[in-house]
Amino acid sequence: MSESKIQEPQQAEGEVIPSFAEAPVGFLLGTVTAVLSSVGTLWIGFLMVLIVADVLGRNFFNAPITGVAEIAGHSVVAIVFLQTAAAIMQGRLTRADFLFRRIADLSPRSGAALESLFCLTGTLVFGLIAWASWDKMVAAYVRAEFFGVQGVFTVPTWPFRAIIVGGSIVAALAALYRAFYRNPLPTGQVQ
Repeated sequence: MSESKIQEPQQAEGEVIPSFAEAPVGFLLGTVTAVLSSVGTLWIGFLMVLIVADVLGRNFFNAPITGVAEIAGHSVVAIVFLQTAAAIMQGRLTRADFLFRRIADLSPRSGAALESLFCLTGTLVFGLIAWASWDKMVAAYVRAEFFGVQGVFTVPTWPFRAIIVGGSIVAALAALYRAFYRNPLPTGQVQ
């Protein structure tokens, strides 16, 4: 594999992250989503180390780490919302690609319209998630909600809820951006 191939950003086939001069909004949104995705990836690594340490402590030293199950349960949701916007920006969000590719092969304009419709629907869905989660985030902060067992292990819930709200907003913006600006428009053809 050539060195230029290794350094190219991972995108859907034919997709290119624009430079700041060409599309400042796309560049900024791409940078924010890449940072959020990196934080999510680091979080996955931390979670793996924590789980392995808990298993080793539980089995070999009869000393489990308190709260690992609670942390893991809340972390999975947070990681998903940290990494969803990057998947949208990169054109890698899970969907039934077999139908889309057939439509795009027959009519590139229809494929582009379908992709835009898919992205606009994503904008609506993630916007609604952010809107519905906002009150719960504020309430969790105001009431000082926590998860865990009081006196043994507790973690505040508002940071996790804030990640859901923030991740949803960034995902909605990414989907809105991709609904109108894709370079080049997807044709569905495999290289």
